[in-house]
Amino acid sequence: MTKAIEQQLIENISVILKKSLTADATLADLRAHKKAGFEAIFKKDIGFNCSANTFQPYVEEIADDLLQWQANKTQQTLLIPLVKKIEQLFTVLAGFEQSHST
Repeated sequence: MTKAIEQQLIENISVILKKSLTADATLADLRAHKKAGFEAIFKKDIGFNCSANTFQPYVEEIADDLLQWQANKTQQTLLIPLVKKIEQLFTVLAGFEQSHST
């Protein structure tokens, strides 16, 4: 079961990474046109340790969380926050894609 969970986490993070690269490129373009003046993608109390106005730092954080969980697979306290962060990224990226698709 743990192997299946691990594989699914890796696949999800891979999808998020691809989507975040596209989203960050769009954000850079929006900033160049003075249309994206926010300081952070997520509010500080949402569960992420980092705070950034691009998606990459959040992707790096979940990748680090995955590595920590892989080293301690018996600790559910590491898995649950990781899954929640992945869900939040998927939700925000999907909304961003929908509102900025060309």
